[in-house]
Amino acid sequence: MRPSLNPYQEYQSNQINTADPKQLIVMLYDGAIRFLDTAAGYMGDFRTYDKANNNLLRAQDILTELMVSLDMEKGGEIARNLLSLYIFMKKQLLEANMKKSAAEVKQISAMLKDLRDAWEQADPTRGMVSNSKPAGLQGGFVTQG
Repeated sequence: MRPSLNPYQEYQSNQINTADPKQLIVMLYDGAIRFLDTAAGYMGDFRTYDKANNNLLRAQDILTELMVSLDMEKGGEIARNLLSLYIFMKKQLLEANMKKSAAEVKQISAMLKDLRDAWEQADPTRGMVSNSKPAGLQGGFVTQG
C-alpha cells in the first residue's frame, strides 16, 4: 500500500506520472532552477550555509538525472554537448558551494533557464532524451522541501 500523500504531493505525483519525457526534462530544469535560486538566497548569511548546501546538492542531483536521461545514440552531437555542459555546471556548482558564491550559482541558474526555454521549444522527434521517464523523478528531485 502506498503511503498517504498530501494533496500537493498527490498532484505532483500525478503530474509526473502523466508527463511525456520532454515535459519531464522541463520539470527537472524547473526544479534545478528553483533549488539554485533558493541556494543563492541562503548564501549571504553563514547561519544558512547548510540550507544553501542542501539546495545546491539537490540541484546537482537533478543535473545528474539530466545527464543519465540523455540518449547519446539518438541525440548525437547535441546530446554530447549537453552532457559536457551538465558536467561543467556540476563542477561550477561544487566550486560555488565551496566559495559560497551566490553570483556563480545565479550564473548557472541563468544558463539552466536558457536551456529550459530551448527544451520547451524543442522538437520531441529529435531523440535527445530516452523515452523512459527519468528514474530520479520518483525520488522527489523536482519538489521543494
